[in-house]
Amino acid sequence: MNHYLYLILNFGSLSIPLLYSVFEQKFHFIQYFKSAFYSILLVAIPFLIWDAWFTSLGVWGFNSYYHLSFLIFKMPIEEWLFFFCIPYACLFTYEVIKYYFPNLKTSRLVASSVSWILIVLASSLLLFHFGKWYTTINFIFFILLMGYGVLRHLETLRRYLPVFCIILVPFFIVNGVLTGGFTEAPVVFYDDSENLGFRLFTIPFEDAFYAFNLLFSVQLLFNFFKRKYHA
Repeated sequence: MNHYLYLILNFGSLSIPLLYSVFEQKFHFIQYFKSAFYSILLVAIPFLIWDAWFTSLGVWGFNSYYHLSFLIFKMPIEEWLFFFCIPYACLFTYEVIKYYFPNLKTSRLVASSVSWILIVLASSLLLFHFGKWYTTINFIFFILLMGYGVLRHLETLRRYLPVFCIILVPFFIVNGVLTGGFTEAPVVFYDDSENLGFRLFTIPFEDAFYAFNLLFSVQLLFNFFKRKYHA
């Protein structure tokens, strides 16, 4: 059973959003499946390349006790599924919240201020910890993405930032399981010499920024495809 843990996490995260997408008639998110698939796939490709590279460097690795034996580029098949199951669940969650709570958004001032504060924080940490692989690549990506967001997509950030705080709760629960918060050993282990060495529970601090990089990238592309196919 332990060998199926990572697989269960993926499919458990995906199951309710996918079933709701198909059978819920009012919102009927399945109508946007093409846009969701394209956006998730286009983001998954560079993230999987990043993942394979870091795996080869030993920046992180995977405990074979908690995943199936089928590996691609030294990564378990569950790791590949992660970049499709989790983004779909989070994209679905954002769109559902936006649909049912259209007024849930911050002011332009708050969105802009929070964004620049996070950019300054990431820049400061990058300056003092440059060269640590996870910290360096993650924060460079975040600074560029958040800068692009605040300059070109501030209206999206107004809605996305408060919902992202909600999304972080289930994301951190899944990540907590993966990093050993509820198991004898972590499913995914990190070389702490390549990150800040600071953890939120058992989760590396950088993972919050990594989550934003992954999920906001998907959201921006989804918005583009949604306008293209459903305008």
